[in-house]
Amino acid sequence: MTLPTEFQSIFLHKNKSYKMVFILNLIDEIREKHEREVSIVRIKERFLEYYQSRESEGLPVDAPPSRISFRWADITVNRVQSIIVTAIEALIHILDYPNSGYTIGFKQEIYNQLTPDVIDGLYNYTLDELDTYYAPPQSDFSLREDLLNIMSSYTQAKAQPLTGHPLAEYVRKTVPEHLKSLPFIHNHFKVQGSVGRGNWATIPWLAVMYPQITDTIQRGVYVAYLFSADMQHVYLTLNQGLGEARSHLGRAESTTFLQERTKEIRAQLPENRMNRSDDIELNDGRLGDDYQTSTIAYFHYEREHMPDNEQLITDLWDAMDSYMFYIESQAITPNTVWTTVVQDEEGDEDFSTQIRDRDVQETLSNIRDYITQRGFYFPAHLIDNFYLSLKTRPFVILAGISGTGKTRLIRLFAEAVGATALNGQFRLIPVRPDWSDPTDLIGYKDLSGTFKPGPLTSVIAEAAQPENRNKPYFICLDEMNLARVEHYFSDILSLLETQSWQGRHIVTDPVIPAATLELEIDLERYGNLGIPENVYLIGTVNMDETTYPFSKKVLDRANTLEFNSIDLMQLPKLREESQQVVEAIPVEQSFLRADYLQLIDAYDHYAELIIRTTERLVTVNEILEDIHAHVGFRIRDAVCFYVIYNERFGLMSEAEAFDLQIMQKILPRIQGSQSGVRRVLVKLLRLCLQDSVRIPSPMEDDDVFWAQWDRGNTPPQATYPQTAHKLVDMIVRLDEDGFTSYWIS
Repeated sequence: MTLPTEFQSIFLHKNKSYKMVFILNLIDEIREKHEREVSIVRIKERFLEYYQSRESEGLPVDAPPSRISFRWADITVNRVQSIIVTAIEALIHILDYPNSGYTIGFKQEIYNQLTPDVIDGLYNYTLDELDTYYAPPQSDFSLREDLLNIMSSYTQAKAQPLTGHPLAEYVRKTVPEHLKSLPFIHNHFKVQGSVGRGNWATIPWLAVMYPQITDTIQRGVYVAYLFSADMQHVYLTLNQGLGEARSHLGRAESTTFLQERTKEIRAQLPENRMNRSDDIELNDGRLGDDYQTSTIAYFHYEREHMPDNEQLITDLWDAMDSYMFYIESQAITPNTVWTTVVQDEEGDEDFSTQIRDRDVQETLSNIRDYITQRGFYFPAHLIDNFYLSLKTRPFVILAGISGTGKTRLIRLFAEAVGATALNGQFRLIPVRPDWSDPTDLIGYKDLSGTFKPGPLTSVIAEAAQPENRNKPYFICLDEMNLARVEHYFSDILSLLETQSWQGRHIVTDPVIPAATLELEIDLERYGNLGIPENVYLIGTVNMDETTYPFSKKVLDRANTLEFNSIDLMQLPKLREESQQVVEAIPVEQSFLRADYLQLIDAYDHYAELIIRTTERLVTVNEILEDIHAHVGFRIRDAVCFYVIYNERFGLMSEAEAFDLQIMQKILPRIQGSQSGVRRVLVKLLRLCLQDSVRIPSPMEDDDVFWAQWDRGNTPPQATYPQTAHKLVDMIVRLDEDGFTSYWIS
């Protein structure tokens, strides 16, 4: 479960186990006494018992402060107060510790949130953190050797091609893995190394980032090693991204902004050995000046006088200690962090939010429970699949026979994340058969020159308002193929192709160019209005005699989810009185927003997965070329993004994710009556099965083979069972009717 805000980061900054043990002791005592405030003496006794027990059993344990004793066995309860005082001070924002010093407990407003489930969640979270603390990964690398290897090899490497260069792989993969093995980094931080994209960077870097603050050196605060252009110096810095400020303010104003922000952060940090002057020399002109502007504090090392490994690790710990102090000073919400970047024209602060990858599974679980508790049941992984499809691209098609709950799924999914028709974040737009151009959706100018917005424009105008930019908006185009989709929707599809990064936001070309509007009031609201990044378009489709098929232009731009397997015996269940009611939990729109627009955005971190996925797609494409149905870069990128998100969030196996992508991105393109279509379907089916399988020809009556697929069954040897089952349906339909397609009518 998601813990209350106040508990989210209480163990992030820890150099000993005291805080964690103290929380466990406090919870144990509260459970036993059923009171908010408990005896501090009893907490001390529990605290000492814990450490003495571990010490006597020979388990890993923090030694007591040497000024008191070298062994826990020699310490009395009276001496514990001076040990736990640091833990109490670090947790005082959630604790009530009266001046009398006899009792301690959680603050009243915190205690009010401590339902049994929350108590259990906090207790288990603390145990997990403690287990990780006592058993961190082993670190047997030399940081000194890593830094010197980079500095001694980089100049020569720059004269060689970057692609596939061993030093590039060393900086991007090997050294970050070394840093992540350090016990004070591995559990909470993202580590990234860069030598440039396409061309070698003049100043390579290694960065350690707290994902809730930032996942890029372009924004937020992070720790980074910066190498000078001549490779004679390296700086270990506490740094801040300047990319966003530059994109909003320009060079001169952003420099002033960052200098002021540097002063503010320096004033907040505790004193330590890090240098806080502006005297950094990276020997690269303007870029070096930029890094000097953005640097908050640093350690400086010369290549010829590099400290020993122990000193370098100690310095990194000090830098991380300052970083963690900064993190704890920020307002961290349960699943997101707010990072002030710049002020807009009205002076309001503009914020950026990001949900943690580890919280995605729990959020999806809540969505599934919310939907189930309202009496609706969908196939396994459908919610995960729907989410990944929206995350990959904000246009999804739901297909299936009438009455399977397509529209209901969209509405309930939206409700579960806080988007309803009542608050304007969910809009159902029924498509009419007479729609022949975009005006019914986008709008038009009347005879007086006044712009009359269509339903889509009204929603995106609302979603684009500054106060709404962090809320997801869902637009359901119900029965979208009652009219020809290309006639009324092609403008929107083209606009989605123009998505690009503007600072940290995704923007598109305008839906209504300002030059086409005449009235000032229309210009203010609709002029140059693009499709905001927080708008998600989902179409429902039925395939029958009243609807139109889709062109490849539409199919290439969407994930097509089909659910025709219906279990009529899945009846609503009465909720037991003891069962907790599942409520909607509003999410920030970053939960759904794409993190990548181009494959290069993800390549540094997921190169191996991208290569594996692309190799599989190449094999599929070779088969599709037989009927000129092969795919291009757009589909390749979309499939790669889908499997990357799946791996990041740990939702399905890699094979399951790729299986769904063949189903949703490849098979909808295949239709026809020619023998070549059957040949392609058979080759794809063989690809989906683990062993070499002979598929009967249309002239054969092989009941044994086809019976394997009856009633939703799939032979156990299928590598991609979903795709295999759909392919069998398409082959059987071609053999029986002389024509086949992905769509069931």
